Formats: sequence, C-alpha cells, structure tokens
Amino acid sequence: MDEDLRQPKKSKTSKSFPVSSRLAFRCSNHIREDHGQPIFGISFNEFFPATQHPIFATAGSNRVSVYRCLPGGEIAPLQKYEDPDVEEIFYTCCWSYDVDTKESLLIASGARGVIRVINTCTRRLVHSLLGHGNSINDLRIHPHDVMILLSSSKDHALRLWNVKTGVCVAILGGVDGHRDEVLSGDFDIHGRFVFSCGMDHALKMWSLETLNLKEKLAEARVYDEASASQSFPTTTVHIPQFSTRSVHRNYVDCVRWFGELVLSKSCENAIVLWKPGSVTKNLDDLSLTDLNMYATVLHQFDLTNCDIWFLRFCLDFEMRVLACGNQSGRIFLWDLAVEEPGLAKHTQLFHPRCESAVRHVGFSSCSRVLISVCDNGTIWRWDKK
Repeated sequence: MDEDLRQPKKSKTSKSFPVSSRLAFRCSNHIREDHGQPIFGISFNEFFPATQHPIFATAGSNRVSVYRCLPGGEIAPLQKYEDPDVEEIFYTCCWSYDVDTKESLLIASGARGVIRVINTCTRRLVHSLLGHGNSINDLRIHPHDVMILLSSSKDHALRLWNVKTGVCVAILGGVDGHRDEVLSGDFDIHGRFVFSCGMDHALKMWSLETLNLKEKLAEARVYDEASASQSFPTTTVHIPQFSTRSVHRNYVDCVRWFGELVLSKSCENAIVLWKPGSVTKNLDDLSLTDLNMYATVLHQFDLTNCDIWFLRFCLDFEMRVLACGNQSGRIFLWDLAVEEPGLAKHTQLFHPRCESAVRHVGFSSCSRVLISVCDNGTIWRWDKK
C-alpha cells in the first residue's frame, strides 16, 4: 500500500454528541506494543466461551499479539507470533477453531500476501496459505462454517479457502471483477453471499449458491493433499451477481452486511447504509443483466477527520452498535436499534492522550468491551459503564 495515503492529516477537533445508555463507554486502560509501528487490525475471539474473560488479537508490524481482558480494565498479554519475514506487515487478523480438537486458530495476513494459520493452544503454525499475488487487506470467517475463510487482496481478487485442508477453493475476480486493490470483504449472516469493495470505488456482491461453488466447497472439506493424485482444482468466479460504483466516489475501504442491507465506507467522512437494487428487490433476483440495476442509499452516518483510507468500522455481535475511529483518535458510535436509521443516537469517545489515527475497532461478544488500535502502536480499552 502507498505509505503516503496512510498518513494522518492535522485537523480540527469536532464536538461530542449526546450520550445514550447503549453507547456509554469509558476508557479503562491503554498500552503500547513495543514494536512502535501502526496496529492495523483487531479481532475478538468470538468462539471463546462467553462466560470467560474476552480474548482478542492485534495485527501490526510483523506480529500478531493475543491479549485477555481482565477485570479492572487490565489488558493482559498472553502470547505473540512474530513472522519469520522481518519485512512482513500484518494488516488483518481473524479467529476460527479446529472442528476436531476445538482448539482456537488465529489467522493473520498482510503485506507479503501469505496467510498464516496459527493454533494458539499448541502455539504452532498450522498452515501458510499461498496463492494471492500481492498483499492481503482483509480476512473473514464464514458465519456457519468455521473452516471457510475469505481473503481480500491487492491483486484485484478475493479467495475462498478451507482452513482445515489448506486449499484455495475459489477465486472471485477476473472478467467482471475488481479493477484495482480489493480492500474489504464480508459474508452475509446466512453465508450465501459475499460483498467486496476496493480502490476502484466499486462494491460487488458474489453468490456462493451456485452448484459449482457448492460442489467445490464440499470437495475441499475432504481433500487430502498427501493422498491426492493432483492439486486441488481451484475454480474461478468471474462474474458477480451485483456491482455498483454509484455509492462512493473514492476508495471504498470497508464493507459489512447489515441484514439484507450493506454498510460501506470511503475516505469521504461518512459510512453509508444502502441496499443493492430497489428497496423491494430480493437479493436472489439481482443480476448484472438487469438494466434497472442500481443502489438505493438509505442513510449516511457522518464522520469528521476521516478522509484517509484504511480506517475500518465494525458492528457489535448483535448488530446494534456501529463504531468507527478517525485520524485524530476519536471513536464514533451509533445506536442502530431504531426503527429508522435517521433516528440512530450517536456519540463520540475520546481521551486527551489519544491523538493518533484509530485504524480499527472491535467489540467483545458480550458488547461490553470495545478495543481500538492506533497508528502509534497503542491499544485502548473502553468498558461499558
């Protein structure tokens, strides 16, 4: 990624908004990782028992680090993985688990385009997934099959992987795919569709419901490289089911499903809530051959000091709270548990000592802890009041 585009710009501080009870957080602690480099990603282990203290991982420099949130605001370090390639810079991480042993798997990737799958129980590297031709910006796990991984890359494509067998199932890109770096991707809640976005200003929806993809995903589950007579036959999906460039006019660096709606963000000081096609159009009925294809914008959540790219937002696990940091250290929160998006209450979190760009934010599965990570290598913990 171009380093100059990652640099924060000085800007005026915006005023805070009224606080609602769902959005009431206080800063309980912060620490700095000793590498001193930007931390680009944070991910809570959603598969860890909810009755225990939350565990999260951060991605920055050539390191992914694992922490536990203890009572009293403590951020307790548990372990870290340093990539053998000192030139690696991890941009993103996510969690899964081994379906046989139930042991946690931490998955990370970044500048080198290699996906590292780490067993945090045995502290061993399980797989190094190779295939992308450039850096990887985003990783997501399928909502119902923890062995299916989605990666978004600078090589203009997304890939579907089976984490258990280590094979690349499919490449999403090509003829009608992205024309520039893919910055983000996400599964819908049912795992039927993938949305992607990137530097070409485009947002694309890919269907996982085709017979070919279903067969490939099933084949990948039982593939055994040791006994196979040939390498796994990765398929390529060239044509998305939906595509638009009308929602944003600049790089689109984050996209997440919100039910059958979509939230996406560009470096235009706003997160946009919209629907593919018309409000009444069914997702299964969308097609690139539909001459009436368009995106219906429903609402815009305004930000300030957020006009650099790769500042990514998140939703809590119940999809009731939306959070996004900006380049002056503030976090914007919206309560989405409303009948109309325009009625969403909002506020800002800030600390006088946090002035660095907030690259990513993440909620614990209980939604009571919010972690933000910054350009200066700091981790900030916010607890529900």
